Amino acid sequence: MEDSKRTVTCGALRAADVNKLVVLNGWVHRTRELGGLTFVLLRDRYGITQIVVGDKADESVKKAAASLKSEYCIAVKGRVAARSERDINPDMPTGEIEVEAEEIEVFTTADPLPFQIDEVRQKDGSIVLPNEDLRLTYRYLDLRRAPMQHHIILRSNVTFAVREYLTRQGFLEIETPTFIKSTPEGARDYLVPSRVHPGKFYSLPQSPQLYKQLLMVSGFDKYFQIARCYRDEDARGDRQPEFTQIDMELSFTNREEVLETTEGMMAYVFKKTLGYELPARFDRLSWDDAFDFYGTDKPDLRFGMKMQDAAFMAELADFNAFKAGAANADRNIERHKRSGLKALVVKNAADKYSRKMIEALEAKAKIYKAKGLAWLKVDANGKFEGGISKFYAGQEEKICAKLGAEKNDLILFVSDEKWQTACVALGAVRSQLGKDLKLYDPKDEFHFVWIVDFPYFAWNEDENKWETEHHMFTLPQKKYWPTLESDPGSVKGDLYDLVLNGYELASGSMRINDPALQERIFEIVGYSRERADKAFGFLVNAFKYGAPPHGGIAPGLDRLVMLMCHEESIHEVIAFPKNNLAASPMDECPSAVDEAQLRDLHIQCTECAEQEG
Repeated sequence: MEDSKRTVTCGALRAADVNKLVVLNGWVHRTRELGGLTFVLLRDRYGITQIVVGDKADESVKKAAASLKSEYCIAVKGRVAARSERDINPDMPTGEIEVEAEEIEVFTTADPLPFQIDEVRQKDGSIVLPNEDLRLTYRYLDLRRAPMQHHIILRSNVTFAVREYLTRQGFLEIETPTFIKSTPEGARDYLVPSRVHPGKFYSLPQSPQLYKQLLMVSGFDKYFQIARCYRDEDARGDRQPEFTQIDMELSFTNREEVLETTEGMMAYVFKKTLGYELPARFDRLSWDDAFDFYGTDKPDLRFGMKMQDAAFMAELADFNAFKAGAANADRNIERHKRSGLKALVVKNAADKYSRKMIEALEAKAKIYKAKGLAWLKVDANGKFEGGISKFYAGQEEKICAKLGAEKNDLILFVSDEKWQTACVALGAVRSQLGKDLKLYDPKDEFHFVWIVDFPYFAWNEDENKWETEHHMFTLPQKKYWPTLESDPGSVKGDLYDLVLNGYELASGSMRINDPALQERIFEIVGYSRERADKAFGFLVNAFKYGAPPHGGIAPGLDRLVMLMCHEESIHEVIAFPKNNLAASPMDECPSAVDEAQLRDLHIQCTECAEQEG
């Protein structure tokens, strides 16, 4: 072929292009022989076009077509022809036309494939995928699959939309360092040894937190960055050792502005990339109510079924398991002045759940430290049956009225001395019921909710001390400043999480900008002045030179795109992720390095030395 460069992509041709002479480049998706004709589906990231090699084609073209196999990379020159009415494929954007091949050039052939690029579907419509390590070993082939191409393209579009929106709002995109000082931020740091400073290490940033605060001190009042972050922690479906977040910070602001800016950005991104309209304002829940109603600070609100306080049940019968929960040993703490006896009414589920199925739900609750899962069924006559029904016979009308239960409902209970334990355990059951019963509202595809008014401190029983729920630079709500030291357990932080469909999508807060207030926080959590200066001295010193009030947030880009694609793992929206052992089967990373490199870095690998010895 004299000029094999494509003149059009494989997804562009339509009926209006009939009789045009075109050159297509792409991969052989599928071939078939039919009545002396050879059909080739040619694919690139834009779509698929059918190529036909007929009786009138040159022998060289017929021979070339006969040699084609899956994933050969080729060029085709030919004229666009209209398909007959009976041959039109309404499921293909290019289904009204085909290209009659006049020349075929094979750029490169392909070895037998380790798995099918053209996906295999089961009878129920589900896709049969190879195991993940095989997919990651041949990731460049896995990325050719249509769903993966869709996900990566959507990720690109989302990233562009974020940049577009924030730039229009006056934000500046500013890069922060990748090699930084190691500071205690919760997870383990990834460390990089310095060749020119023997025995010293850089750290890869867990987030740009300290640097974006320094940018506020520097006078850049609206910052954002598509930031790469690194945390040495165990991987799972929605975590990776390296990940990306949409990092934002604003000066001279308050919580309302941060939340409104984030809502506006999400609305813009969803409308532009998915054509999906989000509400102008997202729901809001206090941390207390999120746990009390849903058993988690990341509730899935695509279905209702709130948990209810059932302390009244302890007074209606001599059932000891309920009495401890109703008493609630944690009531000396302000946020726990709620009952540790929780109920969940599952509508129209009495006949759907056998005793064995309820035992499976109980096993779920016990994972989260529940002592058990009590239950009742309301039969067709409005009477209780099964479970603990013998303790509450004759009390049906009162209990059902109080809990809003009706005939054929299943009522579940968890009781614990600790309010939060009861909430978390029954909340896990609620989440499982949502999946089992498919309770999600199909019209409510993406449900955002803000969780606000978090407790600022948490008591560490193992170390017998207070520690911050988030990071130590979070601003306590102003009304609690006078009682920080005297009543840490009651302090609420000026912080907020954005939750989408049961996943924490973003976390943010207003920040401390007063060195004296920052020092009080350090003292409460047991950080000496010397330790604080060593870890964070450069930030605290910067606050001595006129630090503005500021705050920010950092939505996870990987997790956002994962949810937009209705996937359950961020592996599906990252081009080259690590597996669950934080390794890459494709390029065998991490890998050993030779001794010369280690000597340059003044490092000796003790495990290697022991093996050699």
